[in-house]
Parts: sequence; C-alpha cells; structure tokens
Amino acid sequence: MRTVNAYAAPSATEPLVPTTIERRDVGPKDVLIAIRYAGVCHSDIHTVRGGWGPITYPQVVGHEIVGEVVEVGTAVTRHAVGDRVGVGCMVNSCRECENCRAGMENYCLEGNIQTYAGRDVDGTITQGGYSTHVVVDEDFVLRVPDAIPYEAAAPLLCAGITTYSPLAHWNAGPGKRVAVVGMGGLGHLAVKIAAAMGAEVTVLSRTLAKKDDGLAFGATDYFATEDDATFEALANRFDLIVNTVSAPLDLDRYLRLLRLDGTMVNVGAPPEPLPVTVFTLFGNRRSFAGSGIGSIAETQEMLDFCAEHGIAPETELIAAEQINDAYERVLSSDVRYRFVIDTATL
Repeated sequence: MRTVNAYAAPSATEPLVPTTIERRDVGPKDVLIAIRYAGVCHSDIHTVRGGWGPITYPQVVGHEIVGEVVEVGTAVTRHAVGDRVGVGCMVNSCRECENCRAGMENYCLEGNIQTYAGRDVDGTITQGGYSTHVVVDEDFVLRVPDAIPYEAAAPLLCAGITTYSPLAHWNAGPGKRVAVVGMGGLGHLAVKIAAAMGAEVTVLSRTLAKKDDGLAFGATDYFATEDDATFEALANRFDLIVNTVSAPLDLDRYLRLLRLDGTMVNVGAPPEPLPVTVFTLFGNRRSFAGSGIGSIAETQEMLDFCAEHGIAPETELIAAEQINDAYERVLSSDVRYRFVIDTATL
C-alpha cells in the first residue's frame, strides 16, 4: 500500500479537508499515475453532499484526472512510464455482460466501478482524483494527446465525453441544427464540439450574460430562456437538443422546439423526477432520451477529436485550499467554465 495526500469530505455537511489515503500496490495490469491536475465537476458536489443518495465517508471525489505514468505492472502493454494519461468516471467493469462485450463498459449491466464512491473488486470504496496518485487498471486509462494543454485537459474526461457521446450518437454534423441548454462546464464544451462537428449550434441559456462567449465558442445563435418569446421563435426548429442543466426544467417547452423525429437528450442529472407530457412527444414524433458517459474507446476518440480540432475547456486553475470556495462558486454559476485543481498544492 502507498499512502498519498488527498482532500476528502468528512460528511455531507462539512467542508472538504486535507487527509491521507491508501492506494493499492501496483498489480500486473495496473498503472500508477502521478496526478497533475484534477477537474471539479458538479457531480463531485452532488455526491459528497448526499444529493444522489448516501455514500461512505470520508470520501475523496474527482473523476477528471490527468497525470503521468510513474510505474506499470508486469503485464501492462498499453502505457509506459512517462506517458501523459487520463482517467475519467470509471475504473473497471464486469467485462462479461452483453454491454461490456460490445465495448460499452460505461453501460455495464452489473454497474461499472466508478472512480470514486464505488465498490472496487476488493470490496474497498474507490477514492478519486483530489489526490496526488491513483492506481488504475490499464484498460481504463486514456492517452492524452500532447496537443491538448496539460492544465486544461482534465475536464474532457467527464464534461468532454459526456457531451461528445450524445452529439456523436445522434449524428450532429453538417445540416443538423443542435441546441445546447445551459452554458456552464458541460454546455460550453457541447458548443465547441458540436460546432467542430459542423452542426449549426444555438445556445439556450437563462440570460444573455454569456452570449459573447457562446458565439466565440462556435454558436451561431444565442437565446435567453427567461424570455417567453424564445420558445415561440424556435418552435419545431431543432434536430437535437442537448440539455446540460442539472436542475428541473419545463421539459414540454423544450420538446416543442424539436422538428420531426428530433431528440432531446439529458446529460445534466437533476435529483428530482422530470415530468413529460406524452402528447408533446406525439407531436413531430419527438424523443426524450438520456446519455451517460462514453466508453473507453469513445473517450479516446473524443480526446483525439479535441486534439485535432484545437478544442480545450475554459478553465480556472486553483490550489487545494480553494476547493471549498470553488464548490460554492460552482453552485452560484460563478465560474467560466471549469475549475481545475493543481495537485502539486496537495
């Protein structure tokens, strides 16, 4: 076992604090990663504050991880010491179910093993990237292209793949009209990626406060959803709507913006149920769907796509002692657009 520095939540109501955790010895198929940067995701806050159900404390979160390989197991073939790598939201899966065998371990029927707050194969609770080192099976470690700025790469491992996957699956590209709901950590990447795919992109945000950013990231239109006229002007317009907001919305209003056979897909994850009127779906044969993260193969595809198209998240680098303040700023939407922890400060 290796003891490493980390920042952990002691409970659902207390601030995160410095601590130490143990990482397992490097097994034959394992990679030891010295973490350089860790992104702060809204999911981290939901998890440690009990928004998605009870967890075991103390808990170290963080599933947007980039660093370098410092040790490999005897059977490792995919990675070598010195490689620049990343780890996203999962660190293992059953490998045997229908979905895993199809290369979709993100939808493992047994439930993939999450990077934090999951139960590992040895029965321990997984601890995430707000730490200096992590040990991960090589099959769940990604190669981070040199073309992506090191300090900005981490959010791609969650926010990047969470938006890339539905855009790729629903064929965003030339001739398609795509709306992105919300211009936060997820939304700003959805705009960049959809525009790079060749789609016509519209941002639907509560206000016009971030309009200049949205247009600079590749959107062609930007509308305020607090203005009722927006929903009249955009009725029956979009092929795909990607909702990045983790709060309740009046889904019927947004579904009516879909054209024939259009789809609205949720990637934001509000804890509350979201009611939908079936008759709204009948109109234009609309679909309402959800999408989680992507597979390991798709995540690598996303990283390579971002490197090719010069896409990187907009980030604000913080020290470990700023994590609790960063959480409050995330909750008040006071970040453009993703916090990244410099783990050297741990």
